[in-house]
Amino acid sequence: MRTDDVAFYADCAMHARGPVLELGCGTGRILIASAAAGATVAGLDLSPLMLDACRRKIAKLPAEIAKRIELVEDDMRSFKLGRRFALITIPFRAFCHLINVDDQLACLRRVREHLDDEGELVFDVFQPRLDMLIDPRASDEVEDTPESALGDGRTVRRTARRAQIRQAEQTMQVEFNYYIKSANGQVERLTESFPFRYYFRYELEHLLARAGLRVAALYGWYDRSPVSEQPRDLIFTARRA
Repeated sequence: MRTDDVAFYADCAMHARGPVLELGCGTGRILIASAAAGATVAGLDLSPLMLDACRRKIAKLPAEIAKRIELVEDDMRSFKLGRRFALITIPFRAFCHLINVDDQLACLRRVREHLDDEGELVFDVFQPRLDMLIDPRASDEVEDTPESALGDGRTVRRTARRAQIRQAEQTMQVEFNYYIKSANGQVERLTESFPFRYYFRYELEHLLARAGLRVAALYGWYDRSPVSEQPRDLIFTARRA
């Protein structure tokens, strides 16, 4: 599991002038780090299972950190929280789960309505490499997360592959395979598959503009280095236009 984005988002949250909203907070990997850095954070996610896992983590935190976290089960395309935020984040490529333009614009317009006058949106997507999109080996299964203990005597490791790339739709079918090994060596394989949208830089700039937002900064990695010819991620900071 990647960790290079955690410090970046926690730093953004720590320096926000007010409350923070994280869309697609999942099990709290970034949410909890942001609260630990001193931010007051609301985490929104559509998955009750993810939020339950996040609650279990929060229950183990010191009270002074846990009290700064709020969880909301809602859809990033249609949420209405009735308040505004100094910072809204969409980390860990969660925006890539929005496949069509209507959903993308719906999310960005909801963000705009929930930003205060000087508020910022920060989100990341991966920067597509054209050579990989046409690579015949693109569907090969590759190691994604090394084997680790589960705490009950079993271990788990994860692999990933792009099961299908639809260039006309700018989507790929991502497949995660979990290999769970019991103490006696028996291995069980569980598979999770979902569509993922890839974006290009200026496409996102136009989407932001259509939603009433403007680009304030653009980075190519979490050290705030510029976008380069070696594609990694696209990290946008945007404000109300």
